[in-house]
Amino acid sequence: MPKGQPETVPDDGLTTRQRRTLPITAVHTGPGKGKSTAAFGMALRAWNQGWPVGVFQFVKSAKWKVGEENALKVLGASGEGGTVDWHKMGEGWSWVQRDIESSEEAAKEGWEQVKRDLAAEKYRFYVLDEFTYPMHWGWVDVAEVVDVLKNRPGNQHVVITGRYAKDELLELADLVTEMTKVKHPMDAGRKGQRGIEW
Repeated sequence: MPKGQPETVPDDGLTTRQRRTLPITAVHTGPGKGKSTAAFGMALRAWNQGWPVGVFQFVKSAKWKVGEENALKVLGASGEGGTVDWHKMGEGWSWVQRDIESSEEAAKEGWEQVKRDLAAEKYRFYVLDEFTYPMHWGWVDVAEVVDVLKNRPGNQHVVITGRYAKDELLELADLVTEMTKVKHPMDAGRKGQRGIEW
């Protein structure tokens, strides 16, 4: 994309300005590190624009503390940018096997809350962190997710993270990034560390 110019201009009847302000659906997927980190970076940009931000973590335990949560909550309360609400919906299924039934119910309720918030246009920017997993496991219907996102009202941007993104979701998305792993400290037996993973 030389000098920020699109490679093609669709014949959709929209002006450049109208096309530039369309809501974005983004998906960060793949086996590499950095999917959530990239989404939280986008959330920082949204906060800076004064947009209300809603973060929904689907499978990380409520006990799991990530640095981005603290930073975004402090920024959201600062009164300088947008507000930030942080919701933890899961029971830690991605890291430690827990009770499957309660994890599934938590994920389903999380999706119901996202649907309510989209309908009410509560946020301008949504991070649905690790939301690909409930779809991959069959807990949340991908066809319904695609329909809800495709028909959401207003100008609400949504970024979804996690491995195993379904083809239907990738087809809907305006922006898809696949994180690939070339090398990782865990390959050499090193566990996650403070300031890098959390």
